[in-house]
Amino acid sequence: MTAPALRAIALGSWLWVLGSPHPVLAQVEGPAVPDTSLRFPVVEGRSLTGRRVTLPADFEGELNVVLVAFQRHQQHDVDTWTPRLRELAAGRPGLRVYELPTLASSYRLMRPLIDGGMRGGIPDSAVRAATITLYIDKRPYRAALRILDEDEIQVFLVERGGRIRWRAAGPYTPDAAAQLQSALNPEP
Repeated sequence: MTAPALRAIALGSWLWVLGSPHPVLAQVEGPAVPDTSLRFPVVEGRSLTGRRVTLPADFEGELNVVLVAFQRHQQHDVDTWTPRLRELAAGRPGLRVYELPTLASSYRLMRPLIDGGMRGGIPDSAVRAATITLYIDKRPYRAALRILDEDEIQVFLVERGGRIRWRAAGPYTPDAAAQLQSALNPEP
């Protein structure tokens, strides 16, 4: 990443802290913030079925809801979204849902144990196929997604080509669900 890009990210973080209303620089806190310039970064991972994937190229939907978790206890927040997302995906053939447990690359040696534990806790093969663990350098990933910290899950609506259409942070709320619904059905 270039020095000007890093400065822009740092500036965006400070503007958020200072209360910038600019949607491109705003970090999500609670309700969603539109950001038409944000793109999902290229990352490699492996699904819990063992399939190697490169994202965003291997997202299978025209639209993809991507739940990013950084800590084990955040699975509870991911699970708050599950019923509504299943309902949405059932009614929209081009919509897919993915979970991305995101760990530091230093945990890669523990992959068999970590992925095996997750796989054992997920009886549904479709959910295992859509759960992709990332063992990566999280700093550039978080910077590309404008994630300031790992305290909350992040929820993204990503187009097939990688453009992020919508985002939110934290557990399911009716307000966030309504905003996601609006992003799925934008006005012409």
